[in-house]
Amino acid sequence: MAGTESIDHEFSFSRADFDRVRQLIYRHAGISLHEGKHAMVYSRLSRRLRDTGHRSFANYLQWLESTTGAEAEQEWQEFVNCLTTNLTSFFREEHHFHALADDLKPLAGKPVRIWCCAASTGEEPYSIAMTCHEALGGSASVQIVSSDIDTNVLNTARRGVYSADARGLSQQRLKSYFMRGTGANAGRIKVKPELQRWIEFRTLNLMDQQWSLGDPFQIVFCRNVMIYFDAPTQRKVLERIHRVMKPHGLLFVGHSENFTESRDLFRLRGKTIYEKV
Repeated sequence: MAGTESIDHEFSFSRADFDRVRQLIYRHAGISLHEGKHAMVYSRLSRRLRDTGHRSFANYLQWLESTTGAEAEQEWQEFVNCLTTNLTSFFREEHHFHALADDLKPLAGKPVRIWCCAASTGEEPYSIAMTCHEALGGSASVQIVSSDIDTNVLNTARRGVYSADARGLSQQRLKSYFMRGTGANAGRIKVKPELQRWIEFRTLNLMDQQWSLGDPFQIVFCRNVMIYFDAPTQRKVLERIHRVMKPHGLLFVGHSENFTESRDLFRLRGKTIYEKV
């Protein structure tokens, strides 16, 4: 990457600006941006420059770091929202949900607490809720804490409204768990209230010093989150997840994530499923 900004950029964006963005997102969200993310950073943060009236990244970043109070808090959230990646679908990595159904059956009649660490736009926690309903029945005591650092995607998740041709949903599940829109909402589906009542959406930064999550969890979904962290950050987050889980609790992770270096915390129990040691 050149040391100075490209001549066809709307805003000046130097190598120093890129490095500064990398430092700031690492400090605030633990996200480790590699060298190949220059174009992505420019594209996503340009809208913040337009919205805030800045003509260069240097001026925007200086303002971001010097602003205080509620305005600063809001802009830091917008900064983080721009740089997080949200790729999800219903029943993504389907083998996890077959395993979850089996693991839930011994918990029948007991309160079940599950944490979804990266709720994104809601498809994952709703998939977990559907699996709970199918395995335990609608009268089960289920609480699914669903968190994300990105407030924009959480707003979508809370609404629970999706395209009627959303990937991963069978016709039976569409009929059982969703209401079809009519008129102006034709082609849309909305999650039924009886499923939504099990889920609590909340903003949470895994880098925060304190996680106020309540009682320990039997199951944690932390899928495709750690790939954005470097090794020391991964270890720190794993240690803290370990502390909020019940003995022998299960940790579901992404297909490209491997934590065999943390055998003192978790042992591999199945395909990308770990058990608390």
